Amino acid sequence: MKIISNIFLTGLAAAAMASCAVSGSNSGAGGEVTGVGSTVWAEPTPYGMVLVDRGSMKVGPAEADSLWNLEASARGISVDGFWMDETEITNSKYKQFVYWVRDSIIRERLADPAYGGNEDFKIEEDREGNPVTPHLNWNKPIPWKNANEDEQRAIESLYRTNPITGVRELDGEQLNYRYEVYNHTEAARRRNRLDPKRRQYNTDKPVPTDIPVISKDTAYINDEGEIIRQTIQRGLTGDYDFLNTYIVNVYPDTTAWINDFENAYNEPYVRMYFSHGGYNEYPVVGVSWEQANAFANWRTDYLKRSLGKEGVYIEPYRLPTEAEWEYAARAGVNENMYPWDGDLTMSDDKGCFYANFKPQEGNYVKDGHVITSRVGTYAPNDFGLYDMAGNVSEWTSTAFTESVGRLTNDLNPEYRYDAAVEDPYKMKRKIIRGGSWKDVAHNVRSDLRMWEYQNEQRSYIGFRCVRTQIGFAKGQKQNKKR
Repeated sequence: MKIISNIFLTGLAAAAMASCAVSGSNSGAGGEVTGVGSTVWAEPTPYGMVLVDRGSMKVGPAEADSLWNLEASARGISVDGFWMDETEITNSKYKQFVYWVRDSIIRERLADPAYGGNEDFKIEEDREGNPVTPHLNWNKPIPWKNANEDEQRAIESLYRTNPITGVRELDGEQLNYRYEVYNHTEAARRRNRLDPKRRQYNTDKPVPTDIPVISKDTAYINDEGEIIRQTIQRGLTGDYDFLNTYIVNVYPDTTAWINDFENAYNEPYVRMYFSHGGYNEYPVVGVSWEQANAFANWRTDYLKRSLGKEGVYIEPYRLPTEAEWEYAARAGVNENMYPWDGDLTMSDDKGCFYANFKPQEGNYVKDGHVITSRVGTYAPNDFGLYDMAGNVSEWTSTAFTESVGRLTNDLNPEYRYDAAVEDPYKMKRKIIRGGSWKDVAHNVRSDLRMWEYQNEQRSYIGFRCVRTQIGFAKGQKQNKKR
């Protein structure tokens, strides 16, 4: 399991502190306006990520293809700089998330009077004895080996004994992660301002008197242990109306290997793909769009806790927008249909494949793999990104509709739709990109759009994260362009 390096954390902490340091007003010589100075800093490279510089390109297919019923729909867009995971999120990295959720639940139970009520596992007062918002004490280790009877019950409550095999295993159904997301976009909209006079700037029109209606996502767990999600519509009252709450079960659906393929013997993957250490560096699959978002949120909070900067804003980890993903995959080159030059999927001289996909009907192994491959097996593209074609398809943050290309702006394009529970199922589609190990060469093209339902968990869909780059240091190294 890879852990964020202390060097990286120390560097980011220094950068975060530097970003908050703003000098006072300057006294300009001779009464001239000279501006207010502030500290300039370059964000250090986040662990395992590469920088994709701001750029512009034409996204979408440039040529029509009647064989695949493909229309030419290329259009110019521009995106700002962002950091992107150089590989897809692996089983090992996703396990870190799963185990964190497991350990947080165990700590909650160890502090629960029903399991002995050890107050050391929960902090409710500061060092001076003043009450604080109760939170878990992660400095207190879980007594895995020397637990007393109550502590042992708390630990074992997260495990089950398989009634058929008798094997002790983690109970994935209990691994629920609760998090909150502030919707900055909706909060910033002029129509949602608390002061009615600031909603309408046209002085020929009267000041609006109606109260804006907002949609707010909430979630809770009922007495039966079920996750209940609700979307509430109500009149705007304050900033908290834009704070959405989610509860997501984080354990991957390991049964996807059977449910995705009828009449196929894929049982070994069900038992081994996520749990066996031999697959640690393979891309995690069986993870929904909702679970991928939960992982990104946890990754952001985990970084804040590690830095001791929970009260400081940092750019969050998130799923890439569709435009960011395509720009990064094609290395910003209009002529690239794939992450590499040309329209071939293997080299002419050596006959080596450029990606993990399905080269021929029924022949998954011609490229050297029968299912997924270890991340980074194939050469990266010119931006230093691996597996942007094949291996697993990847979730993006962008919602899918047939007209999404006409709805989005040409500056940092994004179409976001947070579907309510009662919305029709077709409104819960999200765009996936890149194709997978089970797809033919055409479907791993970087300029093609595909989609899946946000709650689906497939054996061929994974994800990677991005973070928006803050600032741009003078003389910073640019991505290699041809």
